[in-house]
Amino acid sequence: MKNRPIIPYSEESYPPVPTRGTRFWRSFVPWQLVRFFVLNIKIIRIVVGGHS
Repeated sequence: MKNRPIIPYSEESYPPVPTRGTRFWRSFVPWQLVRFFVLNIKIIRIVVGGHS
């Protein structure tokens, strides 16, 4: 792969636009609640494991 400089303010210097599905899952409140609880359970397991 060639190393070529990225031209400032060109199309490739910006992050990709999220797909329609990605935008849906990011804004779907029930899914966000599930992810919130899963993440909190993981954090609690790490904290409790460290205090044993």
